[in-house]
Amino acid sequence: MNTAEQTLFLLKTRGPKTAQQLAVLLGLTSMGARRQLEAAAQKGLASHEDVADKAGRPSRRWMLTAAGHARFPDRHADLTLNLIEQARAVFGEEGLERLIGAREQAIEAHYSMLLDDVPGLAGRVAVLAGARDAEGYMADSEVRDDGSVLLVENHCPICAAASACQNFCRSELEIFQRVLGAGCKVERAEHMLSGARRCVYLIKPV
Repeated sequence: MNTAEQTLFLLKTRGPKTAQQLAVLLGLTSMGARRQLEAAAQKGLASHEDVADKAGRPSRRWMLTAAGHARFPDRHADLTLNLIEQARAVFGEEGLERLIGAREQAIEAHYSMLLDDVPGLAGRVAVLAGARDAEGYMADSEVRDDGSVLLVENHCPICAAASACQNFCRSELEIFQRVLGAGCKVERAEHMLSGARRCVYLIKPV
């Protein structure tokens, strides 16, 4: 991955950053990071906004544009949307719901196998995040001071399908709850389809 690609990847996975913050992550000088950001902006992949800090002059935060996010594409989006519409036309909403249910069962069985015998909530969420990351969700987990765990997904490789049929997102939330077990509660804290930069699930022990 070259420096230009690393710059876009960090904006995708870490969210808006100043040139100075990116310089540290990239191992560049502030000027070098600024050049990368300005080059991305010239290509329409990044933009910036000036944010007023509590003290001093505003800081310039850089972020991906829609075109920048599109560099991390939805897998087979056109084919997926076509199949969803064909399923609706041929089988109706009930038939589409059955297909989603079958997908849900297969994914749940896979995750359950991976999490079998993994101890502790943090360990189980970490394994689940690893599985999601392998599927293209740019996922990670983060343990918080209160014992809860965040499952963070910086990308959605099925975003087009989820936009066309939000039951895909509903089923994922329910899958996470079942595979992680009755000892926790899973809530969606951030949601791409609601305009957020990423999807975040808050998992609390109960």
